[in-house]
Amino acid sequence: MGLYRENGQRITKAAFPAVAVSDTPQRVTENVYLTEPYGRGDGRPEGSRRHLLYEAGDVVPQSVIDRLFTAATIATIAPATGPAAGGTTVTITGTDLDGVSAVNFGATAGTELKVVSATELRVKTPAVAAGAVNVVLVDDAGNVTRANGFTYNA
Repeated sequence: MGLYRENGQRITKAAFPAVAVSDTPQRVTENVYLTEPYGRGDGRPEGSRRHLLYEAGDVVPQSVIDRLFTAATIATIAPATGPAAGGTTVTITGTDLDGVSAVNFGATAGTELKVVSATELRVKTPAVAAGAVNVVLVDDAGNVTRANGFTYNA
């Protein structure tokens, strides 16, 4: 017995046709479930079904895990202006917002973050000097920035 190419030529161990891949395998350490809404729904977890995606012990390439975490997007920020003293409740809509753990206005974190659904969140603005600032969603799939997304009035 041995290994052969399609043309019948024997393959030696040193000449085995393979290359190293950088997609590191990861061993899943606990059962992982995927939650999906029943039909169209409103994007909220109520009325959802859950099924087993990976069992503990499964080996999954890192690229597959990365594809499971979609980066958030920002569609709207309302209101887009507020006082420099902060305290404005801002509603941000977009997609995949359920992985957002913080919202920064410039270099300062907003407060009272509430993720309403995968498409909406609310946060209070911090006190910042007057002017336009970037709004940054700190997301487990990678930060998302809306340049000059909020303007502080004097």
